[in-house]
Amino acid sequence: MSIFAVKEQIDALVAELNQHTYNYYVLAMPTIGDYEFDKKLEVLIKLEKDYPEFADPNSPTQKVGGDITKNFETVIHKWPMLSLGNTYNEQDLRDFDERVKKAIGDDFEYVCELKFDGLSISLTYENGILARAVTRGDGTQGDDVTNNIKTIHTIPHRIKANQIPDVFEIRGEVFMHRAAFERLNKEREELGEVTYANPRNFASGTVKMQDSKEVKKRPLDCFLYALYSEKEIFKTHWESLQSVKKWGFNISEHSKLSKNITEVLAFISYWEEKRFTLGYDIDGIVIKVNNIAQQQELGFTAKSPRWAISYKYKAAEVQTVLEKVTYQVGRTGAVTPVANLKPVLLAGTTVKRATLHNADEIIRLDLHENDTVFVEKGGEIIPKIIRVNLELRKENSLPITYITNCPECGTELIRKEGEVAFYCPNDEGCPPQIVGKIQHFIGRKAMNIDGLGDETIEAFYQRGLVKQISDLYTLHEKADELKLIERFGERSIENMLKGIETSKQMPFEKVLFGLGIRYVGETVAKKLARGLKSIDNLINATIEELTAVDEIGGRIAESIQEYFSKPEHLQQIVLLKQTGLQFEVVETEVLLQSDKLIGKTFVISGVFEKHSREELKTLIEENGGKILSGISSKLDYLVAGDNMGPSKLEKATKLNVPLISEDELISLLL
Repeated sequence: MSIFAVKEQIDALVAELNQHTYNYYVLAMPTIGDYEFDKKLEVLIKLEKDYPEFADPNSPTQKVGGDITKNFETVIHKWPMLSLGNTYNEQDLRDFDERVKKAIGDDFEYVCELKFDGLSISLTYENGILARAVTRGDGTQGDDVTNNIKTIHTIPHRIKANQIPDVFEIRGEVFMHRAAFERLNKEREELGEVTYANPRNFASGTVKMQDSKEVKKRPLDCFLYALYSEKEIFKTHWESLQSVKKWGFNISEHSKLSKNITEVLAFISYWEEKRFTLGYDIDGIVIKVNNIAQQQELGFTAKSPRWAISYKYKAAEVQTVLEKVTYQVGRTGAVTPVANLKPVLLAGTTVKRATLHNADEIIRLDLHENDTVFVEKGGEIIPKIIRVNLELRKENSLPITYITNCPECGTELIRKEGEVAFYCPNDEGCPPQIVGKIQHFIGRKAMNIDGLGDETIEAFYQRGLVKQISDLYTLHEKADELKLIERFGERSIENMLKGIETSKQMPFEKVLFGLGIRYVGETVAKKLARGLKSIDNLINATIEELTAVDEIGGRIAESIQEYFSKPEHLQQIVLLKQTGLQFEVVETEVLLQSDKLIGKTFVISGVFEKHSREELKTLIEENGGKILSGISSKLDYLVAGDNMGPSKLEKATKLNVPLISEDELISLLL
């Protein structure tokens, strides 16, 4: 293959895989199977390894999270990030238009842009490379969140375009698509964690997380809309938008060049209804004078530019009647109250239900039977009751009281101290929990079983074909019964059974996550698998041994012990072992570079300047050392970086475990 063809293939794979990744994680609309994606990724990894000169910084192989950031550095904005003047009515816009005309005459245009409901961000590029990402903060200074922003798929790490300024700043809005928000919030709700009110809050909270590896798991997106540089390279704002789009930046396709205020008002009117068809939230329209020289002539007030204004839509709100409150049981047993409403038209859709989140929300609203309630759909995905119309409350109406028993199986509900959710503890006998656990087990992040979906699992359960996870691995014995299921032909059965068989190769961490243990998410499962190595070690681990694993706290440890204390769960492990699932970590053989650390044990904790924790782990193992999961009297060295957890430091001090720095570790190898 020629060098030109290699580069062309790498570029094509980068573009294709980035798009597939974006479709899956950000839009929650996968367009390719996992197996096919992984095979293409393998090809790309090999090409980048063989031809490093063509490696693309925007490659899906490069967009990984960094280390822990305990404190975000404060950065002063070179150009202040001013706020815009707001208006909610047409007359204010016409007054704005008159002020502009009075200052610069009648010969001007406007650019109308959607006002995204997210978190403002400023990106600085130096010689085409993303150097810094800073939040708006107070407008004059913000937080450096570069590592977190680099995990966003639509933000390029390097610009390949010609004739770009040596240094420039581009600003935009970080946000979360509704589909991703719903999926992530549902996961939080099932774990008994407090849910976010809307995608904006979720996006904002994510950008300020300390661990960018965790940020990467929460799919964010970003639209850019304003370019700043020392040298003026464009005459109009519209021209700059079209150009930076060609540079590779994600620019909204819904902006519009308008000749006058009449066209602006038409644009506002159009999006007032159409905004609900978007996959993300907007809360208004931004109107900017197009010509940059005219912008400079109009200037600024102390707080905002005189050449721009935002029109904000009022949150859609209606009154309707609460007919009853019902309760949904999730996979982990968390019970969520739902308000069933008299159908009412809201924001272009008929609303029949609204979330009540938890028992505390019912108390806060002081809900009574047959109350007339105000329902809002602004930044909320699922309509939300915001208040009760007390003037219309019926006499002698009884307050809504949260149920005490599971609506599905009748078991008494439990609410642990410090948690917001009530949950049903009957995980092996409560139908929605059983179905939910099996659906979780087959999911992409767990066993990733092709040919099986949520509806199929529901059908299998109803027919008695699958009553527990291990039953999946006996389906090959029930081929005749499978053929009786509507729209489930021989080809479908064949693909499903093949997918089930293939799942036996999934690593231990995936199996562990698939079990659906309360509080054991994807990351926790990885930590436990790496720390304890096998399911038997996990079953027999004490609280102290569990919490010795990096980032495993008391709540998780107690949940794990509670799970394995139940005989039915242990029986399930026995049955799954018999099917051939992986219940141990398969250790990769380490090629020894030296024997200088043989017989020595290490724990690595904190953030390091010259190496990542994974690199230090590899160095230790390549020189004969062994990594332990936690601090004990058997430990020879604690490799301590910045921001190490205080509990580890205290324990190491008590046990007189030597603390060594990154440099001291390297010196042991010399």
